[in-house]
Amino acid sequence: MSRPPVKPPSRSLSVFVKSAKSRSPASTAWLKRQLNDPYVAAARQQGWRSRAAFKLLELDDKFKLIHKGVRVLDLGAAPGGWTQVAVKRGAASVLAVDLLPIDPIQGAVVIQGDFTDPDMPVRLTADLGGGADLVLSDMAPNTTGHAATDHIRIVALAEMALDFAVGILSPGGAFVAKVFQGGSEKQILDVLKQNFSHVRHAKPPSSRKESSELYVVAMGFKGRSAEA
Repeated sequence: MSRPPVKPPSRSLSVFVKSAKSRSPASTAWLKRQLNDPYVAAARQQGWRSRAAFKLLELDDKFKLIHKGVRVLDLGAAPGGWTQVAVKRGAASVLAVDLLPIDPIQGAVVIQGDFTDPDMPVRLTADLGGGADLVLSDMAPNTTGHAATDHIRIVALAEMALDFAVGILSPGGAFVAKVFQGGSEKQILDVLKQNFSHVRHAKPPSSRKESSELYVVAMGFKGRSAEA
């Protein structure tokens, strides 16, 4: 299925945010960034639930992850931007899982729960109608402001998602997860290379330049017999 490339939204005039006694400097800075972020405005205009939708759109344009017949599992899916993309890009079935509630998304099954629960793989496999062809994880912990700690925490989430993906992916499937730049992701890369034919790093254009986030994109799952 052909698709036009994602075009970056046009930038509008900057919005000035006045400081207020009820807001901390950090809150004021966050509000200013949101109001002046063209992707936030574009997401609102186009009906995406978050600016993060553009990241998956861009990753999909580059790596061709979503196509007709693909069964997609979105871990930590709230508020649902990536799930929306998977549905609109033609996936055969889409499951969204999160501890937080997610408003219904037409064309997807939304589950509120913990994907690490022992009974979850069986439940999700049944709902998908078989193993997943693509497992997505845009999960990120609440940041502490300490770069090393934040990096370790997000890599731990990615490792949990990868461990789950290895147990539910069909041979030839793909896995996408958010990580931060830093040395401690080497361990997860080693496991990815053992289990997938192709492993790449990518920073989508919509990812904020000042952010250290990266995405690992692993394709060609070798099957559970390849587990270390």
